[in-house]
Amino acid sequence: MKAVLKLPVILGSATVLAVGALLLGARSEAVAPPVPVEAPPPIASTAPVAPEKPVVEGERPVIQIALLLDTSGSMGGLLNQARSQLWNIVNRFSKAKRDGVAPELQIALYVYGNTERGASPGEIRRVSSFTTDLDSLSERLFALQISGSSELAGQVIGEATRKLSWSKSPDAMRLVFIAGNETFDQGPVDFRKTVVAARNEGITVNTIHCGGYAEGVSLHWKLAADLADGSYLNIDHDAQVVEPPTPQDAEIARLGEALNKTYYAYGGAEGLAGQERQAAQDRQTKGLSMGALVTRSTAKASRNYSNANWDLVDAVAQNKVDLASMKAEALPEPLKGLDAAGRKAWIDARAAERGAIQRRIQELSAARAAYLARLRKEQKTAVSSTLDDAIGQVVAREAKRHGFTLE
Repeated sequence: MKAVLKLPVILGSATVLAVGALLLGARSEAVAPPVPVEAPPPIASTAPVAPEKPVVEGERPVIQIALLLDTSGSMGGLLNQARSQLWNIVNRFSKAKRDGVAPELQIALYVYGNTERGASPGEIRRVSSFTTDLDSLSERLFALQISGSSELAGQVIGEATRKLSWSKSPDAMRLVFIAGNETFDQGPVDFRKTVVAARNEGITVNTIHCGGYAEGVSLHWKLAADLADGSYLNIDHDAQVVEPPTPQDAEIARLGEALNKTYYAYGGAEGLAGQERQAAQDRQTKGLSMGALVTRSTAKASRNYSNANWDLVDAVAQNKVDLASMKAEALPEPLKGLDAAGRKAWIDARAAERGAIQRRIQELSAARAAYLARLRKEQKTAVSSTLDDAIGQVVAREAKRHGFTLE
């Protein structure tokens, strides 16, 4: 493969005491940074923020992202970047708003150049429809294997356009990101027709070539993006995603684990499976790197991390269940002997506990981001060229075009 050309970025009570003890617990010793820089000052805990204005179901703006990843034999690096950077991508939307309302982020996943069970004769497989269940998406990413040899870009774009449940709202932000390294015109389906068809449905196709910029142009990756009114970028898919250690890492990771203790499964076996999935994805992500675990912990402290399908605290907050009328056998053990008022008080206490931990993670994450930015400036670190960086460039452009603010 040719050398990759680096591109610049374009675009009352016991509950209170318990929470205090958790947040003011002993800090892990800071890891020494690679160069002598001044550690950030201690952060004072902020007062609880006022709750956002309630949003009626269906009134939240929608952001939909479909990831189409080449998982043929040479794409192991791309798959590893997707696994480690999923949470970075989610975090880019953690403060997104339009007209003061936070959007609902939905992510779908297709793979192509894939011969695993469930793939079509064209080596295309839908791994996940649009979902807000990020732990389930992460689980499926880790389960993927490299296989296949036919990279039918035009065909996978066509399938994603036709078969995914795209929002019908004219104000929705609908994005496709297709990443791979072979010529874009493989197979019987003309990519020129499928990218234009997507554009006509209000879906913006963005192409990410895994290789050199000029090489991607010659292989029609830029032409596809131009026809789609999208963006063309290139990345080094074999680049190792490594962030320098920061003084905040250990505490963010500890609080990310502590967050899990505020989740309570309901509904029997399915709920318990969701709870185990949460813990399993912590373990999987930690196995990649401390940086990946920290970004996952940060995502868990954001509004985009929701488990209302199995966690009772989220389900009550989102009015997915009627807590007072739920049968005792469907409830977590601590609630089974409580009346309606007792149930509500118990859930409110758990929600307060969770919110306090999330706010602390957010504070630490902001300090971590500032620390890393200063470190990169002092070391004159070049802008990286990975999947998350490419998606970040496009998100900045598309968010502005659709009236979203990201900060």
